[in-house]
Order: sequence, then C-alpha cells, then structure tokens
Amino acid sequence: MNGEPVEAAMPARNRAEAALRLLLPIVVLALGVLVWDLIVRLREIPPYVLPGPGLVFRTLVADWGLLFDSLLVTLKTTLQGFLLAVAGGVGLAVLFNQSRLIEYSFYPYAVILQVTPIVAIAPLLLVWLPQEAAVLACAWIVAFFPVLANTTLGLNSVDHNLADLFRLYGASRWQVLRRLKLPAALPYILGGLKIAGGLSLIGAVVAEMAASSAGAGSGLAYRIAESGYRLNIPRMFAALVLLSLAGIVIYFALALFSHLLLRRWHESAIARDM
Repeated sequence: MNGEPVEAAMPARNRAEAALRLLLPIVVLALGVLVWDLIVRLREIPPYVLPGPGLVFRTLVADWGLLFDSLLVTLKTTLQGFLLAVAGGVGLAVLFNQSRLIEYSFYPYAVILQVTPIVAIAPLLLVWLPQEAAVLACAWIVAFFPVLANTTLGLNSVDHNLADLFRLYGASRWQVLRRLKLPAALPYILGGLKIAGGLSLIGAVVAEMAASSAGAGSGLAYRIAESGYRLNIPRMFAALVLLSLAGIVIYFALALFSHLLLRRWHESAIARDM
C-alpha cells in the first residue's frame, strides 16, 4: 500500500526527466544561435568572414536544390561504406572468434589500418582507384575497425560457464555461435554500429575533400571546398549545417535501432524504460 504512491510518481518523474532532456539541448542551441547573431551584428562582421544565422538559413533555402543533391551523394557513399563495414567487421570478427590462428594473423593489420590517418590514405586511393570507389573505400576504412573491435570483444566476453554448459549438452560450434555468442555480443555489436555510422560519414567527407583538391566530386564536402575557393562562406556554412544534421540523424537512427533490439532483455535499455 505504501509503495503505490511512489510507483505512481515514477512515470510522472520519468516524463518530466524526458521532457527536460529534450528541452535543454534546444534551449542551449537557441542561445548559441542568438549569441552568434549578436556577435555578427554588434561587431559588424562581413559575411565573407562570418555570416549570420539568418543569412545562412536564406542561403540554405536559395541553394537547396544544389545542396540537397550533394547531400544525397554523400549519404549514398556513407550508407554503402557503413554496410560494407558492418558486413566485413562482423564477418571477420566471427572468423577471429572461431580461429585464433586467423585472429593472430590478421588482427594486427586491422589495427594498422585503423591507426593510419585517413587523410594520408585518401590521396593514394584517389590515384589507384576511380573517384567513387576511392571515396567509398575511405568511408569503409574508417567505419570498419569499430565494428570489428566491438564484435570481437563481445564474442570473447561470453560467460564461460554458459559456453561450457552448451558443450556439455553436445552443442556444435555453430549452435554455440548462433544461440549463445551472437545474442550475448549483440549490445557490443550495436555499440560498434553507432560509432561506425558517424565515422563512415567522416570518411566520406575526408575523401571528398581530397577529391575536391583535384577539381572532382559532387558531394557536400566538395561543395564546402568549392564555396571556400569562391569565398561563398554562407553556402559553406549551409553545407556544414546539412552535414551536421545528417550526422545527428544517423546517430539517432542507429540509437533507436539499438534500443528497439535491446529494450526487452538488456539492462542498458531496460533501465531507460523504468
């Protein structure tokens, strides 16, 4: 009886906390835009140095056709690189888990690929490969390792007692992998996907920037570089806004996907629903 008022107050408290979490970033963003606008107006900063938010918005509307087409090009490359990273990272992690010989042979090269700056790799790929393939390769390289590392960690973190129980009942290696290891590693895999989604966008942008130095490309990063060469700074800011929004949408889409898969059984998602 005494617990009923507390339990009844919990949903109201959670709703208030959710509303606060949604409201605070909006308030901070509004204050940041207001400060930005005031600085530009009071200091009379010219648009070719720092355009005001109003000018950026008008440029975004005026150049929407051009910028949206470039955004689609960048998003296409990002999605392709992300899907290749997921397939390659998860698949190779499964091979690593099934064979220590394969893991010891190839994992160091995956680490080398990760720690090598993509800015140094992109110009070489643009020499060796067609432009679209080079940009796609950069997006894949950046996104690949987080998926591989997180999946490998998840598969290796399965409770040894449960694995021994499966073997005790005569389960095959495929059954242990499908019914125990992959479900247990799912939170790690989804964590890697959330990281890889943003990194694939970064890889695509870096490669497009490198391609733009040769006067090639059609993605948003190319538009940013082109706008810089022409001192069209408002369009540059408009393209940056679109890139930021794309990254935010990618992250929250993957976060929602992760939550939907984990909400009924994993502690990290269940705690948010309480």
